[in-house]
Amino acid sequence: MNRRQLFASTVAAACAPRFAAAQQQAQRALRGLSPVKIRDVKVFATSGGSRYQWVFVKVLTTEPGLYGVGSASNLEEPMAIVANIENHFRQFWIGRDVDRIDDAAMHSNNHVYRRGGAVLNCCLSGLDMALWDIKGKRAGMPVYDLLGGKVRDAVPVYGHADGRDMQQVGENVRKFMDQGYVHVRAQMGGYGGGGMVPPGQGTRPRTGYNGIAFDEEQYAVAIPKLMEYLRANVSQDVKLIHDVHEHLTPTMAVEFARRMEPYRMFFVEDILPPEQISWFANIRRVTSTPMAMGELFVNQEQWVRLIADRLIDFIRCRVSSIGGITPARKVAILAETFGVRTAWQEGGDHDPINQIAAYHVDMASLGFGIQEDNHFTPAAQEMFPGIGRIEKGYLYGTNAPGLGIDIDEKLVAKYPMVVNVPKEDSFTVRAVDGSPVRP
Repeated sequence: MNRRQLFASTVAAACAPRFAAAQQQAQRALRGLSPVKIRDVKVFATSGGSRYQWVFVKVLTTEPGLYGVGSASNLEEPMAIVANIENHFRQFWIGRDVDRIDDAAMHSNNHVYRRGGAVLNCCLSGLDMALWDIKGKRAGMPVYDLLGGKVRDAVPVYGHADGRDMQQVGENVRKFMDQGYVHVRAQMGGYGGGGMVPPGQGTRPRTGYNGIAFDEEQYAVAIPKLMEYLRANVSQDVKLIHDVHEHLTPTMAVEFARRMEPYRMFFVEDILPPEQISWFANIRRVTSTPMAMGELFVNQEQWVRLIADRLIDFIRCRVSSIGGITPARKVAILAETFGVRTAWQEGGDHDPINQIAAYHVDMASLGFGIQEDNHFTPAAQEMFPGIGRIEKGYLYGTNAPGLGIDIDEKLVAKYPMVVNVPKEDSFTVRAVDGSPVRP
């Protein structure tokens, strides 16, 4: 045996008792935690004291008093989620180990065989968030500490400034800036605003559709003018965001992105529909305008290539729509690796538990970009003890163990969901010839 080998064996012999003691201590600690299983799953559908269509999950465990809550909301198909959990997943989940979060999601996903889609993902999200909530409570830590610990003190959010004309949009951008917001989304007349043809106007077929119509060329002229006005008359420093909402054809999307470059956008959102994401390569070749995409994404094949090829600057999925905290954390790490940032989607139908789940991922993500803000009714604030709060452009959680938010079951029962049948123009309009316009 040479001197190096002798030294190594001596060190190993000296350290062995310490390693063994540490291992025994860890085993004793694990034995002190009795196995905890899912005892039952409750589903709540509520209006939130307004016109929301929220679906939440409460996972009860075999440990008395220990439970977790999660968001399974999907505005368009809420009752499909309720029925799916109550009739299919509830019995499948009962008896599972609460610590095996990824394992439960994988088996649930495979259980349906033809996996994928927003309804399934929202069901999985309810379970995933609730299990993270439970894990944090058992550990006595906020979920962000279990994800690696916080890397920021609060989560910056952006406000939503709209208006009927450029002047009113400018006034509303200033209001957000006065409140402390650094990032502001600017729209003019809602989604597609600036490109809307009033009812009866424009060259139309003799019969048929005569309502509000969308003209992409008109839009592609009006919105850059809006941004020019905001830069000249409001602020050179505010970080501007604009949501196209997928209204443009691919070639016009390329041109629109080029026209927006002089106004130093923080990002332009959803310039293409998911079916045409290959066109992001064309956009990247002609402009440096930052792109955000992913609001309608429901499976990893939709975001992996955009991130890996660096064709977008912000990934913008909704945490509940892709399956919860676990997949969101994976997306955030993938994005960080390729220099892409997160900007989780919220929207007007967003709920308090999904908001706080996104907050925990944001707090622990070095690749964070921005979070969409949302404000809730007084009834909703009572309904969810520990609801996130927004102050001067920052979102704050409670820092309590788990997600730090709860559900008041009595108030949920007081505000049962009223299912709203969507109108044709809920998200889309028609062109002057009567053809549908995405999204």
